[in-house]
Amino acid sequence: MAKIRVAVVGAGEFGRNHMRVVRESGRAELVAVCDTDGRRAAGAAVQFECAALDAQELPGRADAAIVAVPTVAHCSVGCALLEAGLDVMMEKPIAPDLASARQLVETARANSRLLQVGHLERFNPAVAALRSIAGLPLFFEVHRMSVFTPRSLDIDVVLDLMIHDLDILLSLVGQAPEEIRAAGISVLSRKVDIANVRLAFPGGCVANLTASRVSTERVRKLRLFQPRQYISVDYARQECSVFEVADNRQIGFRLLPVENAEPLRLELESFFEAVETRRRPVVSGEDGCHALEVALAILDKIEEHSRRVEQSMAAWKS
Repeated sequence: MAKIRVAVVGAGEFGRNHMRVVRESGRAELVAVCDTDGRRAAGAAVQFECAALDAQELPGRADAAIVAVPTVAHCSVGCALLEAGLDVMMEKPIAPDLASARQLVETARANSRLLQVGHLERFNPAVAALRSIAGLPLFFEVHRMSVFTPRSLDIDVVLDLMIHDLDILLSLVGQAPEEIRAAGISVLSRKVDIANVRLAFPGGCVANLTASRVSTERVRKLRLFQPRQYISVDYARQECSVFEVADNRQIGFRLLPVENAEPLRLELESFFEAVETRRRPVVSGEDGCHALEVALAILDKIEEHSRRVEQSMAAWKS
């Protein structure tokens, strides 16, 4: 079978990571890079030995495109590629707003194209191990902390970091939350940099999530509690630990078998398989919409909380 001809749109840090992985894939051939900055595109083209093209030149030269441009441009870039007949792997979040996200999904459907969303942690081997044992999740505690960097400051920490964990929770619980409580503050940017969220699901499951991009350390951990089991996932180490109570009330501990691998490589290989087989991607455009819908609802709650705090402070000062 001929290799899938792949173009990467966006030659920033994320785009270059995608280019590296595509180049190393046995299923795909990196044929082009596109970027509004011509010099950056030319530099990436030299580094990864492909052509530097305008996105409008891709039809007929590429079968699929990986989009790693700023979130605000996801809809316009993605829809143009889908309408041109390319399958698209869109970096997360799928779009900055639900109308744009739904437009992407509808455009893919109307043109019989595949749309996958880059919720990378779905492909983390530790999450695969968690999925094999998760039965009746009752409580989640999730922490995702990063050291501050100047990238992705066009979106809040909820859309930048927390959305990974929202996607995981939605896929495990299988329901949308019925209650959301949230608070967040801006520290080093004009957007929300730290957020704390409590989600309550119809079946009784509760999740507490904290995300920060102004931490002094990098933390990626999820803890799940279900009947007679406590499961701890370290995304970074790709470890899944299980503590469980046996019939004799003894507490046992075991590490689930995890075959370590680069999640980005697994994600792209899954996308390439979907392109070859024409099957629904593991993380579909609809999945991206669901995660975005919850993330935006959280941001609304953060804004609501901020207004209450401002009112309380004004009353206290007076």
